[in-house]
Amino acid sequence: MAIAEPVSSKPQPTAGPRPSGPLTEGPGSATTRARGRLRLPSFSGWTLLALVVSAVVAAPVGTVLFSLTQDSQGAWAHLAQTRLPGYLLNTAIVAAGVCSLAAVIGTATAWLVTTCDFPGRRVLSWALILPLAVPAYIAAYAYTDLLQFAGPVQTWLRTTFDWGRGDYWFPDMRTRGGAIFILTVTLYPYVYLAARTALLEQSACTLEVARTLGRGPWRAFTSVALPLARPSIAAGAALVLMETLADFGAVDHCAVDTLATGVYHTWRSLENHTAAAQLAALLLGIVALAVCVEAIARRRARHHHMSTRFQAIRRQRLGPVAAALALAVCVLPVLAGFVVPAGIFVHMAWTTGDARAAEIAIDHGQNSLKLATIAAAVAVVFAVLVAYAHRLAKGPVTAVAARVASLGYALPGTVLGLGLLIPLTFVDHRLNELTQRLFNTTPGLVLTGTVFAVLLGYQTRFLGVALALLQSAFQRVRPSLDDAARTLGASRRRLVLRVHLPMLRASVLAAALLVFVDVVKELPATLMLRPFNFDTLAVRTYQLASDERLDQAAFSALLIIALGLIPVVLLATLLAPRTRPAANGDSHGPLNRLILVD
Repeated sequence: MAIAEPVSSKPQPTAGPRPSGPLTEGPGSATTRARGRLRLPSFSGWTLLALVVSAVVAAPVGTVLFSLTQDSQGAWAHLAQTRLPGYLLNTAIVAAGVCSLAAVIGTATAWLVTTCDFPGRRVLSWALILPLAVPAYIAAYAYTDLLQFAGPVQTWLRTTFDWGRGDYWFPDMRTRGGAIFILTVTLYPYVYLAARTALLEQSACTLEVARTLGRGPWRAFTSVALPLARPSIAAGAALVLMETLADFGAVDHCAVDTLATGVYHTWRSLENHTAAAQLAALLLGIVALAVCVEAIARRRARHHHMSTRFQAIRRQRLGPVAAALALAVCVLPVLAGFVVPAGIFVHMAWTTGDARAAEIAIDHGQNSLKLATIAAAVAVVFAVLVAYAHRLAKGPVTAVAARVASLGYALPGTVLGLGLLIPLTFVDHRLNELTQRLFNTTPGLVLTGTVFAVLLGYQTRFLGVALALLQSAFQRVRPSLDDAARTLGASRRRLVLRVHLPMLRASVLAAALLVFVDVVKELPATLMLRPFNFDTLAVRTYQLASDERLDQAAFSALLIIALGLIPVVLLATLLAPRTRPAANGDSHGPLNRLILVD
């Protein structure tokens, strides 16, 4: 489309280069000024705030990557020759095992409760997400205590059958197999949620066509329903992979040396921050590769509901034998991932727990509640800033800022902790040198090992959770509401405070709750960044379990599980069956946008 030039009394040249002047598209022309005004919103105050938030989140990543240029004084060469091959092998085996088993269990249980009718199906449809309330390290503490040689199970076997050591075989939980089992039963709900949501959004018309072509229920599922749900299942498995790579507490208690535990032990044992950061960079590269592979696979896969007709899938009533098998398949993961760990700690707290342990747990619980409340409030504010800036100026600048701000959720806690410790320590040292020269005194550690460092780590780690929810919520607000408010004279600040936030109260509350519970459960970042003599529920439970005083940690573990039930209830509420496919051709739906955080 042609753009009219300003009227000029001077004749315009008909050939040759156009001279630069006030009537042409030179630096001072009207057209250039107009285009400059059109580009201005991309660099408004909201955009600058979003860039600042994303820069804070990206700081640990930059620190870890910068360590690759530093000299570790031979520590990295020592690690590469001795421990690194074992770290890589254990990480690969555990990650592959957990992803495979979680994908099978999550998909099978989602298919059963969505397409089949059997006794207990309605209860199991939400009970299958209960293991999300149990952190993997809590489950590891419970199972190792239950199944160890001196535990109640093996003691009962020896007493009942008069067996001695070496007379029988029993699985050892402090192995790679034990770590794979524990991580699988606590992480499979990610795949279950993704697969169930995808199946609920499929129309029965598609499956009926397959049935008319002679395919039975099993073949219709494997050839039609499963391929349609494959992108969501792959995204859920990618989340399981990232959680497995980031896990520290469970694999550490199971005595499995992975890259996540290697970062922490290199930092504590070798006291070499550079070597630990370089090991963290390797772990970060593996996580980034997993994220990229998942994103590419999901972008290339296009499995949409092509028909305009939608009919909810009719569940098939199973016979007695098939119903019993389906019930067993769905009950076992709930028992293994939630009932057994929670029951063990309830029994410990009731039989061997003492009042003093409960009092200490309550004191540490107050620390956890304070940190979680502040972190959740700050995360929601930051998420609103970034999401609103992206809404105001949809362009590459705000899109990159939002993407970078979401990357922290994929960072393992050990990588995050080390990525923050190094720059904070550097700033503290420079500050002490400056005050020593100016005032002949030093303030000590102002940033390192303080509550500020812990809260900063939480923002980097969990801002992506709140941002995913609020970005999805902002997308559901019609742009015409913004236009109407602006024509009535509302500023951008008044628009978000008086129009958007009241409409998004539920999403804001959900984001705050999810960040709150994630902070309470976070272990490695808190362990590395916390102040001295400032323990949380997660840190206290880890320390007592490491000292084989699990009975004293029972009350703390139960508090963590109880708080973890909050997002589970929220997800169970959101997991209501949909009556129509997702709008705008989005085959993942709002629930998947909630749980599948990139």
